[in-house]
Amino acid sequence: MPYTATEAQKEMFAKDHAHLKEILNLGSEVLWLTREECIQAGPSMEETLELTRQALTAHGKKEFEMPAKIGIHPWPDVFFHAMPAYVPNNLACGIKWIECFPRNPKQFGLSQTTGLEILNDIETGVPYAVMDCSWLTAMRTPATTALTAAAFHPDAETFGMFGCGVQGQEHVKFIVKTLKKLKKIYVYDIRPEMMDALAENVKPYVDVEIVKSDPQTMAEKCDVMCSATIILLNPLSVVKREWVHAGQTILPCDLNTFWEPSIQTSADKYFVDSIDEHKLFAEMGYFPDGLPEICGQTGEVLAGLREGRTSADERIVVSNIGMSVCDVVMGKAIFEKAVEMGIGTKMPL
Repeated sequence: MPYTATEAQKEMFAKDHAHLKEILNLGSEVLWLTREECIQAGPSMEETLELTRQALTAHGKKEFEMPAKIGIHPWPDVFFHAMPAYVPNNLACGIKWIECFPRNPKQFGLSQTTGLEILNDIETGVPYAVMDCSWLTAMRTPATTALTAAAFHPDAETFGMFGCGVQGQEHVKFIVKTLKKLKKIYVYDIRPEMMDALAENVKPYVDVEIVKSDPQTMAEKCDVMCSATIILLNPLSVVKREWVHAGQTILPCDLNTFWEPSIQTSADKYFVDSIDEHKLFAEMGYFPDGLPEICGQTGEVLAGLREGRTSADERIVVSNIGMSVCDVVMGKAIFEKAVEMGIGTKMPL
C-alpha cells in the first residue's frame, strides 16, 4: 500500500533535498560508490544493528512502502531480485538490484553475490547515488538475524550456524552482540575448509567457543539455529524433523531450502519478516508443501506490537529472507558518511 507522508515528514524531505543540492548538481550527476568505498564509509556493527532495528520497526509500524521483491531465475540455482523501498523517517528511498550465483566462486573466480543500489531524492525523484550493494547486504542480513534471536530467545546459550561463507561468518560475528549468554557456537558447512576459515576469521570478534559439527548434532543441541545456504525450489531437507525439539528458535535465511518442511509447518509459531514476500515466494513454488500459518512479522515483534515467544516450550521458526527497507536505510547511511569523508566519484547522468 502507498504510504502517505505527514506534514513533518514532508518538511524533512524538503530539507534533505536542499542538502543534496549542496552536494551534487542534482538531476545531472550522481555519486558513485565502489564496494571498497562502501566498506570504508559503512556503519559499524553496532550502528548496523541500530539502523536495521529502525528499518524493521518502521516495517512493523507500517511506516514504509515496499512491494514484494520480484525476480528472474535464468538457472535453477540462481536468482536476481529487484527490491525497491521507501522509509520516510530515515529519508531513504531507492532500489537494490542484486543477484546470487553460488557457482561463481568455484567456476568463475567471482563473488557469489553482486549488485547495485540506487538512491533517489524523495522530493523530486531524481537519483543521487549508485553504489555496490553486496557489502551492505552482507551486514544487514546477519543484523536482522541477531535482532530476531534477541527478541525471541535472549537467554540462549548455544547457537548453530549452517553455512560458513560470507553470511555465515558475519552471522557469527553479529550474534555475540545480541545473545549475551552464549557459551558455545556450532558451525557446519558442506565444505570442511569453510568451517576452518570461519573459525579463523571470526577470532578477533568472538570470544565464544566455536565447534565444527554436523547437522544432527546441531539440531539436537542448539537453542537457536540459523541457515544461510542456498535457495532452491525443492527443499534439501538436510535437517530432519525428528532432530529438533521443543523450546528452540529456528531462523532460516534461505526460505524453505535447508530444513525438512514439516519443521516449519509443525512449529508452535511461524513468523516472517514480510508476509507479502513469503506469499509471493509460495506462489512461485518455493513452499511445495504449503506456506505455514503465519503468526506475524518480525518488525511487529521488535516494535512491541505483537508477542513473540510466550513459553519456554514453544518451538518457533522466524523466516527472514531480507527486506529492502533495511537496504535503503543502510544505503542512505553509507551515502551520508561517504559525503562526510569526501569519498566517492561524481558521475554525470
